[in-house]
Amino acid sequence: MKVKRKLKSAFVQSFSGITLSAIAVIGLSPLALAVSGKVYLHSPEQNAQRQPQKLAQLDTGSPERSQLLQQANALFNQGDLTNAEANLRKFIKKFPDDAFGRFQLGNVLFRQKKSEEAISAYRDAIRLQPKYALAYNGIGMVYASQSRWEEAMTEYKKALEINPNYGEALTNFALVLWQTNKKDEALTSLEKALNIFKAQNRSEKVNQVEQILKEIKTANDPSVS
Repeated sequence: MKVKRKLKSAFVQSFSGITLSAIAVIGLSPLALAVSGKVYLHSPEQNAQRQPQKLAQLDTGSPERSQLLQQANALFNQGDLTNAEANLRKFIKKFPDDAFGRFQLGNVLFRQKKSEEAISAYRDAIRLQPKYALAYNGIGMVYASQSRWEEAMTEYKKALEINPNYGEALTNFALVLWQTNKKDEALTSLEKALNIFKAQNRSEKVNQVEQILKEIKTANDPSVS
C-alpha cells in the first residue's frame, strides 16, 4: 500500500499548504486537487473573477454591503488574512442574517488553518441558507484536509444532492473516493465533472480534470512498492 500512502500524504499536504485563489465576491469556495503530489487550484463558479464588482452587487440592495465585501476581497488578495477576517466579522455584525458573509468568513478561516472555526462559519451559512452547496463543499474540504475522509464524503454528497452538476464538488468527491480505495467510483465522478466543465466551456478545469483522470488511471498498483 505504499503508493496509496504516498498519494494520501500528497493530498493532505496540498490542503495544509494551499494558496487559495482569490475569494471572489459571489462566494467562491477554494478547491485543491492533488494527485501524485501535484496541486491544482480553481474556483467553483465560471467567470467569477472577471466581474467581481458587478457580481458583488447582485441581490444585495445595499451599497454598504457590497463595499464591505469588496474590502474583504481586496485584503485577502493582498495576503492580509487577519484584517480580511476582521472585516468579515464586522460585516456579519452589520448583516447577521447574511449567509454569504459567513461563507466568506469560512473561506478566510480555512486559509488560516483555523479548521474548527471555518466549519462553524460554514455551518452558520447553511443555517441561514439550507441549500448552500458551496458551504457544504467548504466543510468537506476542511475534513479532507484533516484526512477525515468519511466525513468529507458526507459533506460532498450533501452539496451534490443540492446541485448534482457542481463540478468542483464532484471532483473533490472523486478524490476522497480515490483515497478510500474506490477507484471505479472516483473515475465515474471525475468523468461527470469533466463533461460538466466541457459543457460550461471551462477549458482550464477540463485540462485539470483530464490530468487527474490520467494520473489515477495510470497509477501504479498499490501492492507494488
